[in-house]
Amino acid sequence: MRKFGLIGFPLSHSFSQKYFTEKFEKERIQDCSYSNFSIKEIGELPAILSDPELRGLNVTIPHKRAVLDLLHRKDTVVEAIGACNCIKIENGLLLGYNTDVTGFEGSLVKKLADHHLQALVLGTGGASKAVEYVLEKRGIGYRMVTRQPREGKDDLRYEEVDATLLHAFTLVINTTPLGMYPKVEECPPLPYEALGAQHYLFDLVYNPAETMFLRKGRERGAVTENGYDMLAGQAEAAWDIWNA
Repeated sequence: MRKFGLIGFPLSHSFSQKYFTEKFEKERIQDCSYSNFSIKEIGELPAILSDPELRGLNVTIPHKRAVLDLLHRKDTVVEAIGACNCIKIENGLLLGYNTDVTGFEGSLVKKLADHHLQALVLGTGGASKAVEYVLEKRGIGYRMVTRQPREGKDDLRYEEVDATLLHAFTLVINTTPLGMYPKVEECPPLPYEALGAQHYLFDLVYNPAETMFLRKGRERGAVTENGYDMLAGQAEAAWDIWNA
């Protein structure tokens, strides 16, 4: 049996276990299993790794950065953004990858238009790193928006985002958990009345399928996309890595 799994905390609403379990059933893959490993501290990982049948792990919050010190090798994306969400276990070595970049870019471009030249990235946590990487790769200018601007960074506060700014920044990407189930009434504090058909709102949250952030954009004619396709894309990229 080849075993795979997800480490993070908490994992009560994990996408990965359901996705891979259904994938194995649909594709009649009988020699694989996928489990959740809910660990508060990265120091608990060695106990999980003691299983000789374990072949790969997905990594989610809060361990995407903490796991870096345990890796034997890192791919170029992990080195660039300082976050790992996929581990391949090969001959006792932990090889680190980041498939968030693949998943996000693959989903983003489906609705990206020529006029989406500047982006506002909401949040500066670990999830934002993959977003920044893709925007830089595609030559899309961006500003980070946060409640607590980082020292030495050109971050915007939410109260600085006005209609004039939104007129220029027509791509808005939410990397925060605001609006995630069960707190579905929450959304980033933006002047949503300034949105229009020229805007593209992308939310990394996938549960609910339409967050309040996306709903407010849709009601004003904006193009919207949730995080499901991104997660499916990163999951398939992880599967390819584990089986390479």
